[in-house]
Amino acid sequence: MNTNQSKILVMVFITGLFLVSCNNNAVTEKSASNATEEIKGEEVAVLTDAPNVPPQITRDYATKVIVNLEVIEKVMKISDSTDYAFWTFGGKVPGKFIRVREGDLVDFTLINMPDSKVSHNIDLHAVNGPGGGAAVTNVAPGQSARFQFKAINPGLYVYHCATGPVGMHIANGMYGLIMVEPKSGMTKVDKEYYVMQGDFYTKGKFEAKGLQEFDQDKAVAEHPDYVLFNGRVRSSTGANAFPATVGETVRLYAGNGGPNLVSSFHVIGEIFDKVYVEGGDQVNTNVQTTLIPSGGSSIVEMKLQIPGVLNIVDHSIFRTFHKGALAQIKVTGNEDPAIFSKIK
Repeated sequence: MNTNQSKILVMVFITGLFLVSCNNNAVTEKSASNATEEIKGEEVAVLTDAPNVPPQITRDYATKVIVNLEVIEKVMKISDSTDYAFWTFGGKVPGKFIRVREGDLVDFTLINMPDSKVSHNIDLHAVNGPGGGAAVTNVAPGQSARFQFKAINPGLYVYHCATGPVGMHIANGMYGLIMVEPKSGMTKVDKEYYVMQGDFYTKGKFEAKGLQEFDQDKAVAEHPDYVLFNGRVRSSTGANAFPATVGETVRLYAGNGGPNLVSSFHVIGEIFDKVYVEGGDQVNTNVQTTLIPSGGSSIVEMKLQIPGVLNIVDHSIFRTFHKGALAQIKVTGNEDPAIFSKIK
């Protein structure tokens, strides 16, 4: 390597350090600004079950948002022929969708119902603090715990139970999403839906009849019997498909509770116009399939061009055809032969 090449490499290295330093300083300043933003008034959070999403936030100031979330252990259908003893945040899998604004002060109470059999807590990935809140929310049956946190970082975040054994609590359905909208807000779209993947481990095989117990050995080996969207086989297909119309833009808030598998998230017959990579600020365009890590998320948007049924799948495709990883968007409206047509 000659002297000129060495000088160029040094300059590139120094420039890189400068850019990283500037970026880190910007993040630090932003976080500090959010932490000191004035809080005006208070409101009770609108919490929704999948596939529904709370309304977009229209206020232009930070407020105190009161969130009361119940832990409910209950037997529900994991498929038409199979029951499972789920552990839930709010009585459904996934848990309630929580929506706040960047800079909000979130006043959070976790209530463990009296008929629960075990203790639970909550780790919200949107929290800057010990255990994401888990360290201060360990609640026995019939007890509650309350804490506050500032929503400093915008983005789409997973929350889950972190009581030991952590994997078992998550595998029983204890996860959900919290959206921290940026101060500038999210762009308007026509439809928003909440879909979250999870892997389940049962003593019996896929769709075995009757009440099935959790199988620890399968979970440790990462061999799930079920890989599901929104906690049940066919939960969001057929009559339960997400409705939309040609010409509309649909936004999916997509999460992956895990506890083990990475999702290859794909919609058959559409292309993602926008992907908010890992639920953060970076936006990619014209994406066919996006990876969602266990304990991670993504926001995807697509403008619908053609009527029909669009299948939402994990493109690790045996999971779709043999383990239940299927949801659907039912699109109505007029055909457009210029975009798609069958030739006789």
